[in-house]
Amino acid sequence: MNLNEEIIKLKKEKNAIILAHYYQRPEIQDIADAVGDSYYLSKMARECSENLIVFCGVRFMAESAKILSPEKIVLLPAADAGCPMADMAAAEEVKILKEKHPHAKVVCYINSSAEVKSLSDVCCTSSNALKIINSIEEKEIIFLPDKNLGEHIAEQIPDKEFILWDGFCITHKKVKAEALEKARSLHKDILIAAHPECEKPVRAAADFIGSTGEIINFVSTSSNSKFLIVTEEGVLHEIKRKNPEKKFYLPGGGMSCINMKKTYLKDVYNSLLNMENKIEINEEIRKKAYVSLANMHELGR
Repeated sequence: MNLNEEIIKLKKEKNAIILAHYYQRPEIQDIADAVGDSYYLSKMARECSENLIVFCGVRFMAESAKILSPEKIVLLPAADAGCPMADMAAAEEVKILKEKHPHAKVVCYINSSAEVKSLSDVCCTSSNALKIINSIEEKEIIFLPDKNLGEHIAEQIPDKEFILWDGFCITHKKVKAEALEKARSLHKDILIAAHPECEKPVRAAADFIGSTGEIINFVSTSSNSKFLIVTEEGVLHEIKRKNPEKKFYLPGGGMSCINMKKTYLKDVYNSLLNMENKIEINEEIRKKAYVSLANMHELGR
């Protein structure tokens, strides 16, 4: 059985769209109808005409699609693909923090649970966080769950007071500034592009900081020929496709997210065939979470 052909056949039969994050396996990105970062995929899920979405990513992404489009069926092929960062922010603890800072606006990174989104004023991604927080009148901002992205934004908006949650991405946290220094010593004229989920010393050592989509754009528009890519290595599939003549390196032994790599073609096939792993969200929570995501799309235009 040719899985690619069977998936395409099932997709057409069921009026489905396959969405994949840049961190997914190359074969998953190749079978997808749309590949992108969290913001782009959230937008695609909201605006697509198909009534069945197969979301090749992690749970918070599929949840976000369901929150925005409750009338659509959303399938997560790898049911156990979670996000440790999202799990670091518990709804009950967020409630306590909000009570301590009653005048603060709560901005949650899209890498968060539906429950946390339901307690937030606005959601954001790494590509639109700066724009969204700049558009908020209030001076006090609770930002969660990623401390590193929060720090990166806070450095650019000194007139606001940030209360940062102590969460992080386990994949980006592993990278140390020494790995970037080593790359510079080994490769003359290399440019370093890093994700804002990296820790401060790594961000400080980079030439460019941006979301996955922004990193791809930076590399593609640069006249440089060598790059160190400091984010999950799945993004190299799209980068190399767009820039076959350039050379790319990863820090240390590479950067691989175990959860993003849980989705295989057989999972996409089984999910479509059997309508497996449907995302279900409590309607009361969904309605509240919808407000934060809808605000993101409005303010992030």
